Amino acid sequence: MLAQSAIRTGSFPQSTKQGLPPAASHAPGGAIELMGAPMSFARNAEIYGQDEPADYLYKLVSGTVRTYKVLADGRRQIGAFYLPGDIFGLESGDEHTFSAEAITESKVLVIKRSALVALAARDNDVARQLWTLTGSELRRVQDHILLLIQTAQERVAGFLLEMADRVSGGNSVELPMSRQDIADYLGLTIETVSRTLTQLENVAAIEVPTSRRIVLRNRSALNRLNA
Repeated sequence: MLAQSAIRTGSFPQSTKQGLPPAASHAPGGAIELMGAPMSFARNAEIYGQDEPADYLYKLVSGTVRTYKVLADGRRQIGAFYLPGDIFGLESGDEHTFSAEAITESKVLVIKRSALVALAARDNDVARQLWTLTGSELRRVQDHILLLIQTAQERVAGFLLEMADRVSGGNSVELPMSRQDIADYLGLTIETVSRTLTQLENVAAIEVPTSRRIVLRNRSALNRLNA
């Protein structure tokens, strides 16, 4: 709702324009970014809400974002975590299926969906970017569905390997999200996540120096679980 209100009132920074700069169509891979207007969000601020019009896409510049849905029984299911460089808010329909919130202080580029689709219709490079983005989001959804049918150890191991690959920090992973976030993403209770991390630490697969920092000590063992 916060982003939607700012968009409706036009309260973007004055130096940013919704229109595409003339040279944008000649900048390989940069057209989508050049169309974006920057907005900042505080920790836990809502970026858009479930069932709101999906009129915009969002590219994360800094921070971390979660998308989630509140189920009929009140439980929260997190659909995805987005890190800097990721684009989110892409929908097949006209409304957002999930809500999006900033986990940490975040900066995003807000991109008009209709303008991007119109540009893709006349620019093959942009059309390819949009097609690749759609395919990546579909794979992410499929991977998450498969994750939710695995055992607790398999889910946690797969999550840690995924985050290690995405943050490019080697074997040391600084997790910006809370244990509750992780539990809601993996479809587990927070107690199960904590217990599973302890089990993996006891068999020397990981080390947990702090609640947010995880060191992968035995990737082979984690990969066997994830397989």
